[in-house]
Amino acid sequence: MTEYQKACAGEVSDACRKVAEDESLEPERLRRLIAEGTAVILGTAREHCRVIGIGRHCTTKVNANLGTSPDRDSTDTELEKLKVSIDAGADTVMDLSTGSRIDEVRRAILDASTVPVGTVPIYQAIVEVTERGGDVADCTVEEFFEVVERQAADGVDFMTIHCGVTRRLAQEVAASRTAGVVSRGGCFLLQWMTNNEMENPYFEHYDRLLDIAEKYDVVLSLGDGLRPGAIADSTDRAQMGELLVIGDLVTRARTRGVSVIVEGPGHVPLHEIPANVTLQKRICHDAPFYVLGPLVSDVAAGYDHITAAIGGAVAAWYGADFLCYVTPAEHLRLPKIEDVRVGVLAARIAAHAGDIAKGVPGADEWDYRVSRARAELDWEKALSNSIDPERARSLYDPSTGDSEDLCSMCGIFCAIRGTHKSKESSKKRH
Repeated sequence: MTEYQKACAGEVSDACRKVAEDESLEPERLRRLIAEGTAVILGTAREHCRVIGIGRHCTTKVNANLGTSPDRDSTDTELEKLKVSIDAGADTVMDLSTGSRIDEVRRAILDASTVPVGTVPIYQAIVEVTERGGDVADCTVEEFFEVVERQAADGVDFMTIHCGVTRRLAQEVAASRTAGVVSRGGCFLLQWMTNNEMENPYFEHYDRLLDIAEKYDVVLSLGDGLRPGAIADSTDRAQMGELLVIGDLVTRARTRGVSVIVEGPGHVPLHEIPANVTLQKRICHDAPFYVLGPLVSDVAAGYDHITAAIGGAVAAWYGADFLCYVTPAEHLRLPKIEDVRVGVLAARIAAHAGDIAKGVPGADEWDYRVSRARAELDWEKALSNSIDPERARSLYDPSTGDSEDLCSMCGIFCAIRGTHKSKESSKKRH
């Protein structure tokens, strides 16, 4: 049975109990959320993997994307990125490899990862077709699904499948948008449907996809293949049309006992983020929402981890459950090790800010510990409790003045020390 089916049958599984403990929830309450489809559990496929909860009443989770490209195809490098991602606090990773040894890379990541692992199977299906001299349109329906099952059998926890990119919607967006189709999976399907004059196989044969997901207890992440890649395209007819299709697919998955996540944009101006989250929750029956950023501006090449963190914080505040990191290398190149670390930390800051804003119980206790340490001029406690202690320590510069308790920003004019002196003077007078 899948975790979803267990929850619907009234069973509080071991994984449910563990996640409930981590999230400070009553196990029965979490079971009900899973049965409703408003929360999902990832990480049950491998014994060495940490199980996590994503969705209503859970803390906002962060994903890091890994994976090779045709120009950068090193398993060792991706394993180093995996370690850096986990050390920086990523809750999940996704292997988006498009190099020549995708099975090898994925299995190495699955063996090494202590967090849940996701994939995008269409990437491998298309890579394998092109390696034998074919084109995107030459991929057969059987090959699309064979790769899905191969990856599921390896123990992948969740998969992005672009089921909502229908032929009609894809043709519409290609003709009307500023940036067209920027999702790689969505573009593959656009090419395949246009050249073969056939419907999206993941949509047309959705029940077959559900068969695989149920068999291996894989959570389906219903991908936004028509997500906006420019703020000018945000919340347009194609994006909303795909969301309506996905809403129906969410219901069909739950009927089959399969947990689903719904993916969202993309490039979205700040003022449209609340509406995007609200619409997704309404149309997709409160399924957990997984967003890429959103990036609130198109101009910040080299700093897109910042534009994504701004959007991610607002999205999390309004109810997004799962943030996909964006690195400084977004739109420029395959991320390097340091890009990955910075991207994870930026997304974690956004997720934490969102958790405080939406009132996740206990979210602000971490901030209180740091604030009290600062108020007490306890530098070691403040540094060790920061989100990135290593970087905080590297930047800390103690004052050369009359006290080791000060830093070089204010030195002897430190406001906190001044406050302490005022309190001491007040006590003496009284």
